[in-house]
Amino acid sequence: MSDLAPLPYVILDVFTERPFAGNPLAVVMDAEGLTDEQMLQITREFNFSETAFPLRPTEVECAAGADYVLRIFTPGSEVPFAGHPSVGSAWWLAHTGQIPMGQVGQQCGVGVLPVSVTPTGATLTAGPATVSGPIAAERPLVAVGLDHDDLVDSEVWIASTGLAYAVLFVQPDALARCRPDMTVLREEFCYPQPATGVYVVVWDADRRHALARMFAGDIGAPEDPATGSAALALGALLVARGDFADGRHEVTVDQGVEMARPSRLTLACEVTSGVLQRLQVSGSVVKVAEGTIVVPPA
Repeated sequence: MSDLAPLPYVILDVFTERPFAGNPLAVVMDAEGLTDEQMLQITREFNFSETAFPLRPTEVECAAGADYVLRIFTPGSEVPFAGHPSVGSAWWLAHTGQIPMGQVGQQCGVGVLPVSVTPTGATLTAGPATVSGPIAAERPLVAVGLDHDDLVDSEVWIASTGLAYAVLFVQPDALARCRPDMTVLREEFCYPQPATGVYVVVWDADRRHALARMFAGDIGAPEDPATGSAALALGALLVARGDFADGRHEVTVDQGVEMARPSRLTLACEVTSGVLQRLQVSGSVVKVAEGTIVVPPA
């Protein structure tokens, strides 16, 4: 066991207004002295899809606009960006007075991102978005146990605002029939593969509403109950497809229903001359537990 003092942590449920729903997140404080491997070991101990380590910024990072630095790990590896760790960590830091309420700057692997914190949750503004051309649908479909007849749109894209997802638009009845193949997910859909997960979406354009499931190979379980980075990727793709006219558009995403962890994410897309100008994801956060965890040996 390490000689370092145990570290305080909190467990939050993100993208929900009540405990035991949404996506659980461990936030480990005072982790400046940890190695990468120690952070990964702690992440594997919690075995949530992601564990976050907020760190104090250096003078250089402060000068770049960072109020804090966030390192994010899945049980498989460190990732440069993720949605629910960003929303949850910002809320907890503000809730405990370590950063102010309102807009702050989060330094992560994709740069300094604006986060706006309220007493009940946070809004994360995404970095630059990318959308691929159409890709072959076969491997994403195999990864989630569906076939071509389940698709509403035969074209599949990879979209990203920091983590990339293969997005499948499917028939409403297909969502419940997903059967993830962990071998395929581990080999083809985890960080740093070209697509880090498969996002299966039932899209209702009239209601601006999506029902979604997200599957990946490195998050400790086949499915994630709420995925802010995937929702942002969906927003980028909808704009790229031309689904939104100029202006501001809000989209509600419900996820985690099949896991008995219902989650709600709100997307806001701002479009000018057909080009995405700003993309945000918002959600509520609740605290579930807190304690200390011993530091693994270096």
